[in-house]
Amino acid sequence: MVSAGDFKNGLTIEYEGNIYQIIEFQHVKPGKGAAFVRAKLKNIKSGGAIEKSFRPSEKFENAHIERKEMQYLYTDGELFHFMDPETFDQIALDPDTIGDSLKFVKENMNVTLVSHNGTVFQVEAPLHVELLVTECEPGEKGNTAQGATKPCTVETGANVNVPLFVNQGDTLKIDTRTGEYLSRV
Repeated sequence: MVSAGDFKNGLTIEYEGNIYQIIEFQHVKPGKGAAFVRAKLKNIKSGGAIEKSFRPSEKFENAHIERKEMQYLYTDGELFHFMDPETFDQIALDPDTIGDSLKFVKENMNVTLVSHNGTVFQVEAPLHVELLVTECEPGEKGNTAQGATKPCTVETGANVNVPLFVNQGDTLKIDTRTGEYLSRV
């Protein structure tokens, strides 16, 4: 149990049947009345954020979030299959749980499955991946002052905006959080 007076950034708590991570908090001592804690909470499962005020003595259950590295094996059209590289146990997740988190992930890449009480609710791709460009139009030099980009398709089927010098067959380093081109490999 943790009280609102002991909040720290990054702490995960159970509140109203959901799991929240504390993004920021502030202890407020008004001139009149009792002190309170104002906190901005992010719902871990849905991604939504709320702001709430709590009495410093309010207690919350600590939510233990487990992160496990797994290998993405394949998709059969309905489910996405993952394997634990240590025990070789396999699990399958539905597309609702996956979302677009595997947009830049190839088969046999390692990802992190995030779970609470044994229920996986999020898949985290590696921060950076290296992918081959499968489709890309040739770059047109001309009316560009700086930073011109063009769309390209990488081997996972995702589209990425890249500089004009990138060609089909190049290997790119991509930031999976933003989908931005980082460099050629």
